[in-house]
Amino acid sequence: MLAIAFDFLNGFHDSANSIATIVVTKTLTPGQAVLMAGFANFVGYFTFGIAIAKTVGKGIINIEYITLEVVLAALVGAIIWNIITWLLGLPTSSSHALIGGLIGSAVASAGLKTVIVGGVAKIVIFIFMAPLIGMLAASIFTVAILWIFRRATPTKANSIFKRLQLLSSFCYSVGHGTNDAQKSMGIIALALFTGGMTKSFQLDAWVVISCYAAISLGTVMGGWRIVKTMGTKIIKIRPMEGFSAETASAIVLLGTAHFGIPVSTTHVIAGSIMGVGAVEKGAGVRWITARRIIWAWFLTIPLTALCSAITYFVLILF
Repeated sequence: MLAIAFDFLNGFHDSANSIATIVVTKTLTPGQAVLMAGFANFVGYFTFGIAIAKTVGKGIINIEYITLEVVLAALVGAIIWNIITWLLGLPTSSSHALIGGLIGSAVASAGLKTVIVGGVAKIVIFIFMAPLIGMLAASIFTVAILWIFRRATPTKANSIFKRLQLLSSFCYSVGHGTNDAQKSMGIIALALFTGGMTKSFQLDAWVVISCYAAISLGTVMGGWRIVKTMGTKIIKIRPMEGFSAETASAIVLLGTAHFGIPVSTTHVIAGSIMGVGAVEKGAGVRWITARRIIWAWFLTIPLTALCSAITYFVLILF
């Protein structure tokens, strides 16, 4: 129940990633945008595998040290961090909150020997790599588009990119659902195995469908605090910028999902938006907001780990 609640909050918290640019450019109304993003999140179930779920469930913490108290504390810590950052309007990573929660509660339970160093290292590397890849891809897209449409009038260009943005936003939302819903799947499979409900780490159909449904519902009901940060406080986004950022992000997310690397959808789209702004006019990027977001990225795993460790110690008192 808590894992599905986390998935719902993940969609609620990260709805801005899927719809910020398309709402700010007035391509769709907020209501239309969240319905489209919620549906697209669910599409990932039918188009991609479950490699990320397996990474989260078996590739971060040694499974023999996992107890139900460890899983419970990890979820509570991640949920608390998501709520705090949502209230602050910070687009942080729900994925890294969950991973930090797992690390914190497992280390509190049985020490550092619980951590699979290689798995955690891969995730930490992509804290740096994911936004940089998104920024580079978006920059290349923007340069190419500016050259291709160099003779187009602003009115004509806006009309074209508003239509193209429908496709890019949909593809980004598919990538978002494919990445983020799978993390809770891994946690539920872990809890079922630890509690003796299954004989091995496995992902039943009801687990997969319930997680995709929860993140889709959360996206449909998502708040607008983070939309404001993503859509207006980094750069001023028009349809062309929105298309470039979303297309670059979709490519990165679907590529990492294929290889089972749990990256942050938030990091990717924020990096892409910065990349678009840097190409057009670096001075137009609000780097103070960008620095605030980046600091939150780096603090997510350690602070969520601390929160989950404290939660674990409170749980074992009872």
